[in-house]
Amino acid sequence: MAAELTAHHRRLARQKREAITSAATELFLDRGYDGTSLARIAEAAEVSKSTLFKQFPTKAALFEAIVTESWQRDAGDTAARPQAGDLRSGLTAIGHRYADLIGQPRMAGLFRIVIAELPRFPELGRMQFQLGKLPYFASVQQYLESEHEAGGADAPDAESAANQFLGMIANYVLWPRMLLTDWNPAAADIHHAVEEAVRTMLARYAPAPPA
Repeated sequence: MAAELTAHHRRLARQKREAITSAATELFLDRGYDGTSLARIAEAAEVSKSTLFKQFPTKAALFEAIVTESWQRDAGDTAARPQAGDLRSGLTAIGHRYADLIGQPRMAGLFRIVIAELPRFPELGRMQFQLGKLPYFASVQQYLESEHEAGGADAPDAESAANQFLGMIANYVLWPRMLLTDWNPAAADIHHAVEEAVRTMLARYAPAPPA
């Protein structure tokens, strides 16, 4: 019984946390970061102020959680972290994972908040980069480094290779959404964009066949 109660409490806490971060994201977009109070977020999330302050004592802590959770949605999915040995398969898995991640409305909203508030709150940009994009980028770079070391890729500059690969996908899936509110490519079109990015990477970084 105690274990069931503990699991129930954890589930409720998780649900409240999700409600808070979701409400905060919507309010930051609608009213701006500076124009949104923690009290208003608690009201929108339908939680008490004490519940919110217990999890997020400051607005900066709440934004930090939004960034971290947005970028780590599938961090526990071991299938999303391919092992070296098959460059095409590994890049395909990473590419579709990345397209799914940055194609989420929550991710587009996060970028819009940062861009809109950057002149007044540069720390939001640093959070987005240091807690979100940089660790994600590093994980892809590490994968390409492992492929290079195993002989599965000819990518001595894995940093540039990771930047090229993720950039090709983001340029189609995410960045047009920053300017075009109706940008919503079909799943087939996103799939095609990822596959083309993989083909480009293979053309550049696949090891030469033995003579």
